[in-house]
Amino acid sequence: MSMRSPLGRVRGLGSAKEGTGHWWAQRVTAIALIPLTLWFAAGLLSVIGAEHGAAIAWIGSPVTAVLLVLLLATGFYHAQLGLQVVLEDYVHHEGAKIAALLCVKFACLLLGAAAVFGVLKIAFQG
Repeated sequence: MSMRSPLGRVRGLGSAKEGTGHWWAQRVTAIALIPLTLWFAAGLLSVIGAEHGAAIAWIGSPVTAVLLVLLLATGFYHAQLGLQVVLEDYVHHEGAKIAALLCVKFACLLLGAAAVFGVLKIAFQG
């Protein structure tokens, strides 16, 4: 039987303040994704059935290109944050957790950069 109080038993086990930045980043990106996703869905509906050139012209317009880059960057960052939480919660072997976190971060960065490159290539092809 321990003579320590409940507060004494948890002292030194780490701060609970560490995850608030991550939590806020997830919430802010989620809120930013709402109007961006609605805009993207509406934009896609407007080019359904159009010719290839019309869709390329839509993607190539400056406002659309900027909003698409924002959607992609925010979406991949939000995905990386969410996957990080899942891995931290459910992967218990420390080595496997670090390897998985690095893979997720690298994959999100690589896929996001490739997607942004595609949009910029279309936008600046003219």
